[in-house]
Amino acid sequence: MAFYVGLNIEHFYLDRPSTSLFESTASLVPDALNYGWRDYGARVGIWRLIDSLDRHGIRASVLLNSDVCERYPQIVEAGRRRNWAWLAHGKTNSTLHTNLTPDEERIVLAEIVGTIEKATGQRPHGWMGPGLSETFQTPALLAELGLSYVLDWTSDDQPYRLNIPGMLSVPYTVELNDLGVFMAKGFTGPDFLQMFKDHFDQLYADSAASGRVMALALHPFVIGQPSRHKYLDLALGYVATHPGVWLTTSDEIAEHYSATAS
Repeated sequence: MAFYVGLNIEHFYLDRPSTSLFESTASLVPDALNYGWRDYGARVGIWRLIDSLDRHGIRASVLLNSDVCERYPQIVEAGRRRNWAWLAHGKTNSTLHTNLTPDEERIVLAEIVGTIEKATGQRPHGWMGPGLSETFQTPALLAELGLSYVLDWTSDDQPYRLNIPGMLSVPYTVELNDLGVFMAKGFTGPDFLQMFKDHFDQLYADSAASGRVMALALHPFVIGQPSRHKYLDLALGYVATHPGVWLTTSDEIAEHYSATAS
């Protein structure tokens, strides 16, 4: 069984509605309430997350908005020191990756990938769109740029090949995702921990017969809040105590599947 953490490190615009805690103020400019809540992740929450990942020997698979490279270079530098895997995650999570012509998208994707490569020292191998958004031509254009997998299609517990030569879908999750768990479902920290254990236990049992991938999707402004963080640490400790679990990155999962799957 392979386990990885999909760590969303994102930049949001001050003058545009984005992921919100309270929709009643989301259209205001500036929206101090929601922007401040999101900005907590880059200022405080990310460092709690880093401590937990380090404690349990887990390298993050970072879903990186290219705007982060300019706005939060200290976070990128922390990830470089830890040899994180870097995936392209659009330019900003204030704008979905949609309504682009092929020529427009080719330029946009090249700029995103180039910015991330320059800042991190690694050319991304994977992609996840803001809000898991793509156009019909995104996988083919990513392949042109040398990328080899996407996370947008959360339809399996195993990687599978797309109909674009050389492109894979690697499992991600909208179920075990802190935004959905805490913000949409209204679960508490103990609820999250129990859900995590149940999710893990089922995939761990399934993996006895055939390999499985478990993704954990995290956002520093959600799970990095003081009242929730300890439950993440307990969850990561639960994974780390089980034999036969590969603590890895989405890059390594894609590489292994490409090398071994017929």
